[in-house]
Amino acid sequence: MTRLRHIWRSMPLRLAILLVALFATVSLLSLAASYAVTQSSFEETIRADLQQDLAGFRAAPSARAVAQLVEAESRAADPGRLILSYVARDGRIYGNGAIAQDEGGFHIFSLNPERAEFEGEYLSLTNPLYGGVITIARSRAEIVALRGVFVNILLISLLPTVLIALSGGLILARRSKRHVEVVGAALDKMTSGDLGARVQIGPRWSDDLVRIGGKLNQMAAAQEAQMGALRDVTSDIAHDLRTPLQRVALYVQDLSDRVADDPESAVLAGKVQGEVDGMTHVFHALLQLAQVEAGSPKARFETVDLTQVCRKVVELFEDSAVASGHDLSLDLVAEPLSLQGDRALLGQMVSNLIENALRHTPSGTEITVSLRGQEGAVVLQVADTGPGIPADERGKVLQRLYRLDRSRQTPGHGLGLSLVQAVAGLHGAQLSLQNNAPGLRVDVRFPTKVG
Repeated sequence: MTRLRHIWRSMPLRLAILLVALFATVSLLSLAASYAVTQSSFEETIRADLQQDLAGFRAAPSARAVAQLVEAESRAADPGRLILSYVARDGRIYGNGAIAQDEGGFHIFSLNPERAEFEGEYLSLTNPLYGGVITIARSRAEIVALRGVFVNILLISLLPTVLIALSGGLILARRSKRHVEVVGAALDKMTSGDLGARVQIGPRWSDDLVRIGGKLNQMAAAQEAQMGALRDVTSDIAHDLRTPLQRVALYVQDLSDRVADDPESAVLAGKVQGEVDGMTHVFHALLQLAQVEAGSPKARFETVDLTQVCRKVVELFEDSAVASGHDLSLDLVAEPLSLQGDRALLGQMVSNLIENALRHTPSGTEITVSLRGQEGAVVLQVADTGPGIPADERGKVLQRLYRLDRSRQTPGHGLGLSLVQAVAGLHGAQLSLQNNAPGLRVDVRFPTKVG
């Protein structure tokens, strides 16, 4: 039903219906006008024939001659087409019919005992003549038949045309819907971060859709180039500053050793050391993110038991969770769940998700790491009962260096979820942030068969 509703609401079908309605209206008006003109012409012809017949009878010299002429012509005439009646002065009726009136209107009765009344519609002309009354009536059968002719024209010409036009509109709507779906699918991929997605323009596309698809591909290529340049610049900066930062870290460490006897200087040196370590960690994360996005770790792919990876990572964070007052638990199935991937990056992804939950949720929060085989896929889920992330912010937190306002006072650099997304993309997985009611639930769905 949804598909039919979409086709019904499509522009090509609506235009086809509009054109069909316009064509049908014009055709009906044209047929109605033609019928009215033709009917009027036929009636004028019949009335002219009646006047001519009456003129012939008026040429008779007497009432007796009129009666004889009426009798003679009525015997030769078909009463279904022509009826003649002359009522003489003495009341005697000559001809093949007589006109009488009752509550139902005028009726023509046959003077033949074997036939009581004529059927059909007639146009009549009555006129006094030699003390009597003469009536001439001609059948309207041709005019009545004309109505059926025009109805047949309507059925034979208009209805098939309407059906063909609607069928053509439906075909165009279905084709247009497929084209729009191609464009929509490409846009969905682009908006989800796949800037390499392009609109696959088909050979039967209309010129306007070809132009739209071309513009979208041009826009995607420009964005992809800009994002690539930005990543390159970020990676270059991180790479170039890594060595100087390492030197600064050594100098700060040397300085800390020298001022160990001065408490104030030692505290200050410790703060400097912490900031330098934080910057170093950021640059390492940026370099790692650049490597993942470049796809280079795929060369190290192997069969990885993700169940074992999750178990080891959770064991590493158990002490930190206890120290911060968090309840960290693991929910795994008994059998191993394996996939092709990079063991170190998958462990880094699980670590980042747990660390993100520990850092941004208050003490007492429950954090659950679960792994399930679901419909031929492996689904990793990290859920917490903390404050969660607003729906309008969930897409932004996946961007590099983006942090929520409430998280700016907590340690971190805003690259944890970006790296998670990059690792998921490298493994062909889908990452989604959901409301855990309360809290945040991160789902990573690996589209691979369970090993």
